[in-house]
Amino acid sequence: MLELPRAARLALWGAASLRHDESPEVAATAVHGDDEPHTASGEAATAGTLEEVLRHLAAGGAHELRLALPAPGDPHGLAGPGAFTVEATDAGEAVLALTSGAPLGLVPEVTVFGSTWEPGAMVDWRVHQVNEPRPQADSLSDADRALRDALRTATEVLATLDVSRWREDAAERIVAVRDGGLAPHALPRGTDVRVARVLATALRVRAIVELALEDDGAAVTGYEATRRATALREVDVVARRSLAAAVNAATSGQVRPSTAE
Repeated sequence: MLELPRAARLALWGAASLRHDESPEVAATAVHGDDEPHTASGEAATAGTLEEVLRHLAAGGAHELRLALPAPGDPHGLAGPGAFTVEATDAGEAVLALTSGAPLGLVPEVTVFGSTWEPGAMVDWRVHQVNEPRPQADSLSDADRALRDALRTATEVLATLDVSRWREDAAERIVAVRDGGLAPHALPRGTDVRVARVLATALRVRAIVELALEDDGAAVTGYEATRRATALREVDVVARRSLAAAVNAATSGQVRPSTAE
């Protein structure tokens, strides 16, 4: 199964809670997933459980939750301050909560424990006061179009990988990426089918890129390997921004939740 980043889950399920489509308890449980129950801390919010934070956001007039997936050199979706941007970029994900007052930024601090066979994670959302973000420029339609070429490129790369030179689990991982989809209850009820499709495609592209960057694709020269890696990272930028655009289309009201079951 393909798995949404924690910040994407918080934005989607938190927005459903703010719309009263889901209770804060149900939303928090969906965000937790297989993690230990999430907590929150920071100077901009009272420490507590994720359910309490969702209630706090609703009481504070939060009207939109926005996903940001920054990367080094690409703070897309963030507007500062600098300390928050650095923390969010290090984490690779953040949620911006637009409220009736100053906006808030939430960054997951993840502590992994256990073993490969029985992994676990504790997550504390660090809450900050942040600058007002710029209006969203990426639409769902733009993301859908951009992903078509990205998926084509990523699939071609996947087909050329020399699986025989990989670890024993490589073939299984490739099949899981190729055939994977979102779990049936990964998204809130009524999520627009276009949003769900773009999310699944973006996650698949990012998973292919991650796999492909582990292998040089039997490149003959270092130059070819570098050029290939650069192309893959450009594909990942498209997928990363498309993932954020799809989530934000759903949480901002750009597309309305479906009433169909």
